[in-house]
Amino acid sequence: MERYVNTLDSEWYKQRIVGVSICALVAFVALFVRLIYLQVVLGEEYQRLSINNSIRLQIVDPPRGLILDRNGMKLAENRPSFDVSFTPKDAGDTGRVLGDLSTHLEIPSDDLFGRVKNSKGLAAFKPVLLKQDIGRDVLAVVEARKVDLPGVQVNVRLRRNYLYGTSASHVIGYLGEINTEELKGGDFPGLRGGDYIGRFGVERTYEAFLRGEPGGRQVEVNANGQVMRVLSTVSARPGQNIYLTLDRELQHKTEELLEGVVGAAVAVDPQNGHVLALASSPSFNQNSFVSGIAADSWESLLTNPFRPMENKAIQGEYPPGSTFKIITAIAGLEEKVIDETTTFDCAGSLPFGGRDFRCWKKEGHGRVDVRRALTESCDVFFYRVGQRLGVDRLAWYAKACGLGARTGIALDQEARGLIPSSVWKKKRFGVPWQEGETLSVAIGQGYDLTTPLQMALVAASVGNGGTRYRPLILDRVETMEGEVVHQNLPQVAGKIPASPRTLSIVQQGLWGAVNGERGTASRARLKDIEVAGKTGTSQVVGRKEGGDDYLPPHLRPHAWFVCYAPVGSPRIAVAVLIENGEHGSSAAGPIAREMVKTYLRAPAGGPKAAVEDVRVLAGSG
Repeated sequence: MERYVNTLDSEWYKQRIVGVSICALVAFVALFVRLIYLQVVLGEEYQRLSINNSIRLQIVDPPRGLILDRNGMKLAENRPSFDVSFTPKDAGDTGRVLGDLSTHLEIPSDDLFGRVKNSKGLAAFKPVLLKQDIGRDVLAVVEARKVDLPGVQVNVRLRRNYLYGTSASHVIGYLGEINTEELKGGDFPGLRGGDYIGRFGVERTYEAFLRGEPGGRQVEVNANGQVMRVLSTVSARPGQNIYLTLDRELQHKTEELLEGVVGAAVAVDPQNGHVLALASSPSFNQNSFVSGIAADSWESLLTNPFRPMENKAIQGEYPPGSTFKIITAIAGLEEKVIDETTTFDCAGSLPFGGRDFRCWKKEGHGRVDVRRALTESCDVFFYRVGQRLGVDRLAWYAKACGLGARTGIALDQEARGLIPSSVWKKKRFGVPWQEGETLSVAIGQGYDLTTPLQMALVAASVGNGGTRYRPLILDRVETMEGEVVHQNLPQVAGKIPASPRTLSIVQQGLWGAVNGERGTASRARLKDIEVAGKTGTSQVVGRKEGGDDYLPPHLRPHAWFVCYAPVGSPRIAVAVLIENGEHGSSAAGPIAREMVKTYLRAPAGGPKAAVEDVRVLAGSG
């Protein structure tokens, strides 16, 4: 019995061993067959892939959205650019390749080695950008010698192109390379080192609309890093096109008029707040920033005494001079310290506090009411109104008209300006307000500071009957297919605190300044169209007896002019500021006239000023 049991156990073990052996044999046969299949059938293909090729993922940059004016004229577009990159893994003899490449790119080999060395933290198969935007001649040479330059790739990339160079540069802005901190911050998902983002102007403000979304493609490259075939592609989503409120023709004309002077000019639509033109002089060339501006060029822009990088239309803060008399007149009439029949005698100066506060017209204006005071810009009349109002009531009306605060335009670094009050001075200087200071503030001097955009909006709101609009620079956003995805509607910022009667009186005074026999702004007159406006001269330093002729150019008064047209139903309001231009009537008025004429397509000319008017213009405020 025991022998029978042992025999059964032995048979069972033999069967187990045979089963295991068969399984092992089948596994080895399967592996052997698979090995034969891979080596014999697919061997050549896998050998090619393993020895000569690798699969890589390439980013596909999206086309940036276009920037156009209100009529669809392109201001900024994209153009093809050829960039040279180098992949260390594919190079073999890096020293030889970079040495040869330096000759073609006209870059010292040490610089190329330095760029590759600085990228050692990247994977060896990551391309290193060596030079951007090479010319077509260099492209032809590099492409012809690509077999001798393993690891070198020339990539086509869309680059920004500003069609008019310096035109509207402070509005459009420019692009700059994204930095490490911005990449880490998470505000720009999907971007990588070497990508460009908006740095200034609407390029920055509307970056989210313009940028688009990158795509990608999986490619097979050979040992030299050359693309053999595209395996798969995910399309990039183009950026959206933005239509600005600017009128290209008016913008161009405004910049022509400002050429050779330092200053700014703004035109807005009084009916909706659209910015029709916004120019700051001198300007800068946006295309200088496209491939990265050189350090010495950037330093030159920053140290230029005329400040080309400053958007003087919204960042420049200047005493408004006699243009501020619009505010003083409104405040005086509304507070009933004067009415339309109130008159004051102007003998050329007003004695107060032991000094004479002079009028610009030395012999005086005689007996004047508020309309004539605006028309002829009588300082003494507004000294008197300021005395009766006091600085705090004057400040309240100025702020209610939009001064001393940012307008809300969608551009960078807008200045607030300054409207002083007794509380402000006590807090700022620790001393009480002096009554004599109110006289200076009442004619736009002293501590008063405004921007050209603010004063353009004051003119617009007076002209349209009292509605203050927030200035808009963006009209709409469209997809590449023309679908409107965003439309800016007019935004009311408030109302001027003035009754219809008060506004009518002020409007009559401004009409007289341009069209009246003794108006200070007759050089802004146009034939067949009525313009209403106000000149201004703001002092850089205190005036002394004998006039301003002794002053060096950089200390001479600034010239102002604000206006709207046509009277009754204005379609354009303008503010022009010329630094050290001395007289608003002669320096700023003619520029505003040409801007109005260009936009409204009105013929130039009109009745010539009488001889006496010419004398008035020579020294008006």
